[in-house]
Amino acid sequence: MENQEGIMYMFIVIVCALLVPLIIYITTLQATLNEVSLENRKMPSGQVWLLLIPIFGIVWHFIVVSRMADSLSSEFASRGITPDDPRPGYTIGLVMNILLLCGIIPLIGVLASIGGLICWIIYWVKISGYKNQLSALKNIL
Repeated sequence: MENQEGIMYMFIVIVCALLVPLIIYITTLQATLNEVSLENRKMPSGQVWLLLIPIFGIVWHFIVVSRMADSLSSEFASRGITPDDPRPGYTIGLVMNILLLCGIIPLIGVLASIGGLICWIIYWVKISGYKNQLSALKNIL
């Protein structure tokens, strides 16, 4: 009986360890979309929370990456800024999603998952940088 309780506590700790960074990541995505004017947003910022839905979230992540890139591109264009990438964050976001999806493939899945995790961190930092850039410009204007 005590062994089952220990396993349950360990499961809860693992779920929390995975869920906390994901929630912070989603909060960053939402905050970034909130920095984009309504006319340039390609999705409502609250829809990023759909990433938490099991299975659906995998497909939705591809859509979020695409719409985030298009939203940022439109916002930069409307502010007369030339971004470092025509679709900001899209390429690394797409690679991230593909690698994470490839994580289910036997043998190469572990390597793909590690690559996906690295790309996830890079994407997160990039999106956060765009958010900070837009926020700084808003404060100047």
